[in-house]
Amino acid sequence: MGLIGDLKSKAQGLIHGNEQAIKDGIEKAGDFVDSKTGGKFADQVDAVQGGASDFVDNTDGQPAAEEAPVAVAPVAEKAP
Repeated sequence: MGLIGDLKSKAQGLIHGNEQAIKDGIEKAGDFVDSKTGGKFADQVDAVQGGASDFVDNTDGQPAAEEAPVAVAPVAEKAP
């Protein structure tokens, strides 16, 4: 199992039985960020909150299936 799959499996194990508390924490964290930034990034914060809550909702406590590796494009370095 790759690193991502291993982390996802561990997260699923921790989430099982604590779904509502985790979703409440996600909401509070987003509200905290909004309060500290004056709502400047509210759309982005809401998107992250939604994605994290969806992950919690879709976790069924089963080990994660092996996922395909993610391709990362090389970053060009700036000349000094």
